[in-house]
Amino acid sequence: MLACATVVAWSGPALAGCSTGDDAVAQGGTFEFVAPGGQTDIFYDPPQDRGKPGPLRGPDLMNEDKTLSLDDFAGKVVVVNVWGQWCGPCRTEITQLQQVYDATKSRGVAFLGIDVRDNNIDAPRDFLVDRRITFPSIYDPPMRTMIAFGGRYPTTVIPSTIVLDREHRVAAVFLRELLAEDLQPVVERLAAEPEPAT
Repeated sequence: MLACATVVAWSGPALAGCSTGDDAVAQGGTFEFVAPGGQTDIFYDPPQDRGKPGPLRGPDLMNEDKTLSLDDFAGKVVVVNVWGQWCGPCRTEITQLQQVYDATKSRGVAFLGIDVRDNNIDAPRDFLVDRRITFPSIYDPPMRTMIAFGGRYPTTVIPSTIVLDREHRVAAVFLRELLAEDLQPVVERLAAEPEPAT
């Protein structure tokens, strides 16, 4: 059963322009989002009001000697997906994510998975190989990478997806299983936004 959390916190500037406008609270330099009525699709607009996560990095699931970092995807829209091979909805969702990745990667879109709560590294590796998943994932059984999201990331929600714009600001959060038709329009809209000035 997919659990839903109701609080998401982001470090960085306070975000505004959420879907209802009454559900954002800035406290002590962090942003807390209280999802009204168990809301699972959260959008942050306009772009200048989006906040950034902290540094996001960890070992590559397929090669633990390599470190993956959000910085590896400078100037790209990044779809961050938190998953585990033990998670039923993740098994359905992962091929949908691959479909969106294939359709949008030529437009400056990257995907980065974060594999969590998998203590035997062979299981998630086999999971990705069996499903022909080509985008990278961080291997993070204890969920340490979630510190980048203010230390209060809704860790009970697996799978969940965070979509970052080209400046790596949080543009959308999905606290549920996604279909390609849910995600692709959001990714395409962000890919069409102007590239950051260098």
